[in-house]
Amino acid sequence: MIRALYTAASGMSAQQMNLDTVANNLANSATAGFRRRRLQFEDMIYQNVVTPGSAQSTQTTQAGLQIGLGTKPVATEVIMTQGDFNQTGNNLDLAIQGQGFFQVTRPDGAIAYTRAGSFHLNNQGQIVTANGDLLTPQITIPSNASNVQISQYGVVTATIPGQTQSSQLGTLQLATFANPGGLNSIGGNLFLPSTSSGTAITDTPGGTTGVGTLQQGYLENSNVDAVEEFVQMIMAQRAYESNSKVVKTADDMYGQINNLVR
Repeated sequence: MIRALYTAASGMSAQQMNLDTVANNLANSATAGFRRRRLQFEDMIYQNVVTPGSAQSTQTTQAGLQIGLGTKPVATEVIMTQGDFNQTGNNLDLAIQGQGFFQVTRPDGAIAYTRAGSFHLNNQGQIVTANGDLLTPQITIPSNASNVQISQYGVVTATIPGQTQSSQLGTLQLATFANPGGLNSIGGNLFLPSTSSGTAITDTPGGTTGVGTLQQGYLENSNVDAVEEFVQMIMAQRAYESNSKVVKTADDMYGQINNLVR
């Protein structure tokens, strides 16, 4: 009976974490470039009352008798499906059509990666994120420049006074990973590489490594599907309720046994 209490409690704890994951997805449904997560579970160790395959006689073997001891969360998978595009008209808003991540340099010099393409200029004319992290490779736009254009292949051009043709200011690069689902989320719309994701492979947009192209004047919305998240919420709630009923039933049965031995 005690075993049932702990087994059901593991299910309640797992579904609580599942609900936490759903809540985070819904909270970020309006976050540009956000990637939803899905919690994965696995069953826990089994108690072997009779080991499967053990000899019952010289002629037969046992089918086995195993009792499971519950479940536990094992991983949160990052779902890398494309989000919808939102047209903003801002020349420094960029969306990636296809695979890839923008590269930004953090204050400590580390390179981080993001799908959120809401960029601005700092006081030196450099393209930065909302948190001030520099877009990498660094591109500086002169203060007197106008008609800033970013092609789908990452070429940045602008009109400079006194010049008859547009000046090329630089070329953006995107990064891809062998396993983007293994990236480490650190908040601020940023990811860091891990041993699971592999090292970054950089290329110009539309390059031969499979990176996507850019869309100027657009932002990629979160890939959270609110309807699907509400379905997951209901399923988590029902599973939690079922496990709580197991706890109550096991407690009632244990109480009856205590009454018998008094």
